[in-house]
Amino acid sequence: MSLLKIEIFKIFKRPRTYIAFSVIALIIILIQIALKFGGEEYVGLMLSGMGDSFEQIPSKDILNGYLVCFVILNLLLIHIPILVALVAGDAVAGEANMGTLRLLASKPVSRVKLLVVKFMASAFYTLILLIWVAVLALFLSIALFGVNWLGVPRELQFNIMESDDVLWRYSLAFCFAAIGLICVAALAFMLSVFSENSIGPIVVTVCVIIVFTILTQMQIPFYDETIKPYLFTTHMLGWKGFFYVRGVEGVTEKGSIENLSSIIKSAGILIGYTAVFLGIAFWYFKRKNILS
Repeated sequence: MSLLKIEIFKIFKRPRTYIAFSVIALIIILIQIALKFGGEEYVGLMLSGMGDSFEQIPSKDILNGYLVCFVILNLLLIHIPILVALVAGDAVAGEANMGTLRLLASKPVSRVKLLVVKFMASAFYTLILLIWVAVLALFLSIALFGVNWLGVPRELQFNIMESDDVLWRYSLAFCFAAIGLICVAALAFMLSVFSENSIGPIVVTVCVIIVFTILTQMQIPFYDETIKPYLFTTHMLGWKGFFYVRGVEGVTEKGSIENLSSIIKSAGILIGYTAVFLGIAFWYFKRKNILS
């Protein structure tokens, strides 16, 4: 615990650590301002391809804190991994760059314990960042827009959930997002072990995320069948599954999740990737000749 406290202190002592918190706050507030003053146009565009079924519903009923949070997460959770890489990619390489890694490795603490503590500190930072997103995206949106039933656009239909059937979905969605972001942290952490400078792991992680995200978003059958199922970025979108519900004759089955097994599978794959990334990091670091 003493080592963990030191590592957490080192993370939050650096001014650049707070870049992610500032960027997230700015993006969320800008989205909320845009929806506060132009939300009716946004709702109109969102419903434009769904026929006449929702034309008579007031936009203020559709545009509420729950929908605003869903919009924010849909836009933001793709980019938060880049901010996670800023810290996780610096965990080991930053020590090597400053010339303190050799000193740490010479202490009466095993290399395995040293890596465990450093990764735990990176994971802690990731969770704090996600809590910050939850506070601004969910609770601030509720304060600004109020609550009502949640309608989630999905292809040419709306998945409708009553207001008392939403909060638990967001709780599970944020938990799932934590699994995905920790997987990204593990990737950046692994690359950090191989590098003597923190710029390299951060840049490589960002490049991997960008390329994988582009492949994930491409609607090309060849990629759908061959590459997408194996990309961790594909499974990071699994949080949306908590808002896809079953229905009978257009009526939502309360408390239902359409494809829970798919969500569990995606979570398992992300955990598997995390284990592989950490396994490689520990294997290499135990054999690494530390000269810096």
